[in-house]
Amino acid sequence: MKKLLLCTLIFACAATARGQQKQQSRSNGWWNDNPSFVVPIGEVGITARRPMKEIGMQQTRLDTVALHENIALSMADVLTFNTSIFVKQYGRATLSTVAFRGTSPSHTQVTWNGMRINSPMLGMTDFSMIPAYFIDDAALLHGTSSVNVTGGGLGGAVTLATRPADARGFGMQYVQGIGSFSTFDEFLRLTWGNDRWQLSTRVVCSSSPNDFKYRNHNKKLNILDENYHIIASYYPLDRNKSGAYHDLHVLQEAYYNTDRGDRLALQAWYIHSKRGLPMLDVNYRDENVYSNQQREETFRGVVSWERLRKHFKVGAHAGYIHTWQAYDFEQDLGNGRMEQMIRSRSTINTLYGSAEGEYYIGRKWLFTANVSLHQHFVRSQDKNVIPRKNPNTQGQGNNKQVVVGYDQGRVELTGYVSAKWMPTERLGLSLALREEMYGDDWTPIVPAFFADFVLSKKGNVVAKASISRNYRFPTLNDLYFQPGGNDSLRREHGFTYDAGLSFSVGREGKYTLHGEATWFDSRIEDWILWLPTIKGFWTPVNIKEVHSYGVELKAGLEAMLSPNWQVGADGSFSWTPAINRGEPLSENDRSVGKQLVYIPEYSASLTGRLAYKSWRLVYKWCYYSERFTTSDNDRFSNITRITPYYMSDASLEKLFTFSWAYFSVKLSVKNLLNEEYQSVLSRPMPRMNFEVFLDIKPRWGKRK
Repeated sequence: MKKLLLCTLIFACAATARGQQKQQSRSNGWWNDNPSFVVPIGEVGITARRPMKEIGMQQTRLDTVALHENIALSMADVLTFNTSIFVKQYGRATLSTVAFRGTSPSHTQVTWNGMRINSPMLGMTDFSMIPAYFIDDAALLHGTSSVNVTGGGLGGAVTLATRPADARGFGMQYVQGIGSFSTFDEFLRLTWGNDRWQLSTRVVCSSSPNDFKYRNHNKKLNILDENYHIIASYYPLDRNKSGAYHDLHVLQEAYYNTDRGDRLALQAWYIHSKRGLPMLDVNYRDENVYSNQQREETFRGVVSWERLRKHFKVGAHAGYIHTWQAYDFEQDLGNGRMEQMIRSRSTINTLYGSAEGEYYIGRKWLFTANVSLHQHFVRSQDKNVIPRKNPNTQGQGNNKQVVVGYDQGRVELTGYVSAKWMPTERLGLSLALREEMYGDDWTPIVPAFFADFVLSKKGNVVAKASISRNYRFPTLNDLYFQPGGNDSLRREHGFTYDAGLSFSVGREGKYTLHGEATWFDSRIEDWILWLPTIKGFWTPVNIKEVHSYGVELKAGLEAMLSPNWQVGADGSFSWTPAINRGEPLSENDRSVGKQLVYIPEYSASLTGRLAYKSWRLVYKWCYYSERFTTSDNDRFSNITRITPYYMSDASLEKLFTFSWAYFSVKLSVKNLLNEEYQSVLSRPMPRMNFEVFLDIKPRWGKRK
């Protein structure tokens, strides 16, 4: 009620101040005294002068407009609609993971301000826990290109970073979102800056009962006549149960620049999350007879120093991660009391340090070196409460507690050197070497070679190619989880090849057009897979050789139709067969030669933008082909195949300016076409839903 009253008050203030609007000169920013989304289109740069750091690299950069579209978006949502990689979502505000080129989520490495944030227990990152409003710079490094950032990215890597707000004086931004299912999203940012200092505090708070309705295609009800004969049947509307959530994120940043080319930086990020795990659509129990809840508290902090000179750059980073996770499952056993069945507690502490350097020799040579260390300390305990009958107490249960888990530490050390050479204006060559140590196990030296060549300056047509070897070590859960951990697992390894063409053309103030096509081929041996055992639990084994190959396409267009009209579009497409080439485990094993489970062979995304003065319309679309839930790719069962789906979102935004503040109103419609779909088997997803966002920036002092 308080949040609704606040929104009403903001509307009232805006209406009162509308008559006080002043007409001043127009600037080129998104927010100005005559607000407009129509911005100047810049000149297309000459590819021959491309950055030496990016020689031969296959990467996708996400712009700030996509990242900061609205506060309700997580990085999982941004990647879904702006890339062709597969985002696997277990439901609204639940676990979301990404996978490149037919690999698993643990084959995707994720860094935040240089520090790797993959869970040492699971090897993956939950992108639903990363607010897009906390990220200012995001890039996807496909396949071989990930070796330039970190090891272990057999599919690729995602780099996330923050940057200074470039504020002058004190600034503030507040955004309130109110949406379907009693959803509330709030964002607050406070900034202050001068020529030396840049300070920023960001806060995101999201909450919802998350009790959306969906049509349950796994439950069929019959309609009977007066003689109890079945005359019809239908799929009922069910409600998402036990899915309420409350997330709080706080990010503090501080940057200091000296007048001698040095910069000090601090980024500190705190997360507090409490989420219910929604019931499956095949679970017909009353939600009041059980509780299924996950909690998390995480702190990530990085301090860094950089020194920049004309021909070299050096820097050092130190960081710390603390994560506490809890999972509790309680159930009413029939006596009216909730009994605790599972009580899982995990604590992760990670120390991080790195040093790096770059050295230029003229305009033809660039040498880089980096060494980084992550020291993990992990304590994981699961207390499984097994009910058994007490012969001395009639009608009551007597619970036996079995505590399992592990307490392990592991150091991860990696070193990297590279030499980049541009013998001519058109040709670029790069050789990189990386070596890693996990515990006391060293990888062989990991080589990577990159090359690109400007085929035509007219159109900036560039051919790229790369090849690398890579390794990934088992996670701590793979090795030590009880029961089932396998400490004799071998590391996964493989070769990846890339080749592609890119182009970019344009005319300043008129249009820009760019595109890229890439072919890739990857073979991974000793693939780690968890399989059931005859003892009733699962265990990981090295069984597979996986061959992943395919094509990735990207294109983008920006055009100025008139001084007041602008249109833009970005699209991507991926064809990704990921085939099991291993040996059959038994006579009945039909998985060899089949697509890996939960990997779509085709995926695509498209974003279209239309701006008229202070209005902006955005349409987003994505597509995933069918995914199989069993390794034999059975198409004849509802539980072995997840049907393809198309997803559409749209938003309409209006900007205002007043003498006291900048203000915007946005309506966002998710699942515009009311699609019934699932990303993971038996995990319901919401149909069409809405959210309204009110964004206000007071005008205090001078703003750049």
